[in-house]
Amino acid sequence: MATSQMVLGVKLRDDARFDNFHGDRNRDAARRLEVVCEQPAGAPVVVICGDSDTGKSHLLQAACHLAEQRGQGAVCISIRELIPFGPEALTGLERHGVVCLDDLDLVAGDGHWEEAVFHLYNRVLDGGGLLMVSLSEVPAALPFGLADLGSRLAHGLLIQLGVYRDEDRLRILMARAEQRGMVMSEDVAGFIMRRAPRRLGELLGLLDTLDENSLQAQRRLTIPFVKTVMGC
Repeated sequence: MATSQMVLGVKLRDDARFDNFHGDRNRDAARRLEVVCEQPAGAPVVVICGDSDTGKSHLLQAACHLAEQRGQGAVCISIRELIPFGPEALTGLERHGVVCLDDLDLVAGDGHWEEAVFHLYNRVLDGGGLLMVSLSEVPAALPFGLADLGSRLAHGLLIQLGVYRDEDRLRILMARAEQRGMVMSEDVAGFIMRRAPRRLGELLGLLDTLDENSLQAQRRLTIPFVKTVMGC
């Protein structure tokens, strides 16, 4: 499959935008990134670091949405999806003004991939674009073997995300429900939080299930109804 075909298949989530990145924990980091996206000069690479449940993918996609609103080409793609196609899959991505690579740490220590990412960095820089990557740790804590790549990442703009607290998860859950037109009381949200998986991605996945079931059953989100859907 050609790289161009893969890029065309990458769809941005409509709900992954800066204005619906909720939770106090990482609000300042999100705002800092938004400012960089609005004024990208001087920041050839942005490195977003954090646990897998902190919203890195959301912010990368939000950056692409903002770039497209400003008339720029943008692409966001997960390294996990590219690995089966090899490092050559990065060829041509630089034609976009904003290039976002999610989960770059997956290829840390792989010389072929590191060299390809380094060359992509240079092509993006030469074209006046912006490269954004996400990592599970700060660059220095990862086993990058190519010194030039490690140095570029270490000297890029670093944005670190913290692990969400329970109150953040509660606010995010209720805000996402409201965006869907679902009426969720604090009692119901608290019940879900006590029984649902702690990971934010799984929690929001449960919200999808509740939304679908409430529409089918024409039922409000009450604790008895949520119990039935969750099987608890």
